[in-house]
Amino acid sequence: MFDRLRSDIACILERDPAARSKWEVLACYPGLHAIWIHKLARWFWLRDLKWLGRFTSHLGRFLTGIEIHPGAKIGSCVFIDHGMGVVIGETAEVGDGCTIYQGVTLGGTSLTVGAKRHPTLGAGVVVGAGAKILGGFTVGDGARIGSNSVVVKEVPAGATVVGIPGRLVEEPDASAAARFAAYAVVQEHDDPYAKAIHQLVEHSQELDRALRAVQARMAELERAEAAKRDPLRAVK
Repeated sequence: MFDRLRSDIACILERDPAARSKWEVLACYPGLHAIWIHKLARWFWLRDLKWLGRFTSHLGRFLTGIEIHPGAKIGSCVFIDHGMGVVIGETAEVGDGCTIYQGVTLGGTSLTVGAKRHPTLGAGVVVGAGAKILGGFTVGDGARIGSNSVVVKEVPAGATVVGIPGRLVEEPDASAAARFAAYAVVQEHDDPYAKAIHQLVEHSQELDRALRAVQARMAELERAEAAKRDPLRAVK
């Protein structure tokens, strides 16, 4: 147990430059507290003490602002940063080394009891602040979900998804997936919307140039036609 706690503290120190010491992390990080309260709640849940499991989860929500259903499966070295407003549903699974920021929802869209209603996050997934991942699908290892995105379908490993609904803006890349990106932001990437607008502007400029060329050619043809008609008028 203590080895697991040390590894959880170490992963926070690695991913959060604001963390200055192990004691600070142990005392002041609600994400760590929520994870360990969840371990107790899940212990009750797996021993068919459902009410105790839910009540322990409820106490954890009251103390940390993070709601994790006792039925959810949480891997090792999971870091919930800031954490206020995070909701992780009953059938959700969070892989080893995931990072989840404040306001994230791992929610379900099905009302079928006993079905896989909530998402599965692979190892090393980063979910930015306010993102919503809704449904019983898988987000692949090393994927990044941008802040405030709404994801409703499967995400390939190593991919980056942003927007409402979530759209793939970076193709799967094993080397990129290996790099941690705070808030799922990759600094060297262009804004996909700005890039699309820039392409539209360039296309519009090309059309304008083509139209001006056509207009100039038509004007030349009209002048040539007029020049042909003038000698005939002179003869008359």
